[in-house]
Amino acid sequence: MAALDVYDRSGDTQKQKELSDAFVNAPVNEAVIHQCVVAYLANQRRGTASTKTRSEVRGSGKKLYRQKGTGRARVGDGKSPIRVHGGVAFGPKPRSYRQHTPKKVRQLGLQSALAGKFQSDDCMLIEDFTLDVPKTKDMVQVLGNLGLADKVLFVLGEPESNIRLSVRNIPNVNSCVWNTLNVYDVLWHDKIVFTESAAEKLEEKFGQPTEEA
Repeated sequence: MAALDVYDRSGDTQKQKELSDAFVNAPVNEAVIHQCVVAYLANQRRGTASTKTRSEVRGSGKKLYRQKGTGRARVGDGKSPIRVHGGVAFGPKPRSYRQHTPKKVRQLGLQSALAGKFQSDDCMLIEDFTLDVPKTKDMVQVLGNLGLADKVLFVLGEPESNIRLSVRNIPNVNSCVWNTLNVYDVLWHDKIVFTESAAEKLEEKFGQPTEEA
């Protein structure tokens, strides 16, 4: 079992919470993490890049000049890819870049990424809290009390719209609910701040040893 300090919004240590080794000290499978990140980034691509081939470019299909006898290279119409304003040879066309990643691979990747953050002391626990109204100033104060100044991700146990609205105007600070967490978000942020309920739910999900893919 690993014991982590649990802080309050003022930055004071309230207690310690024990988390299972299967969650905190799980083996870090870098190959699976890499696979998950590549798939995530590929799935963000819109795939709308498009160019016109010589058959789609506007213009005449007439041969510019005769084939032989001019002393010049052979040439077709003005829409040839080798001419200015001609079509594009082998250019991009709309396509899907989506990569399917099996559910167990995604789970193992997230478990490995979280374990890596815990093992490098980049995770913190905070008591569950709410805000009465959305107020960015309050979240800036929480960050200052916790001594956080880098890219920070707050992982919540339940959707909290006031917290989400309060952090969205702070550069490099984000929030999410525990069941929407993904490998890329874990790696992109320097520090991960879990609420107690979020840590408990993630521990329940990843607290049992998982077979590596």
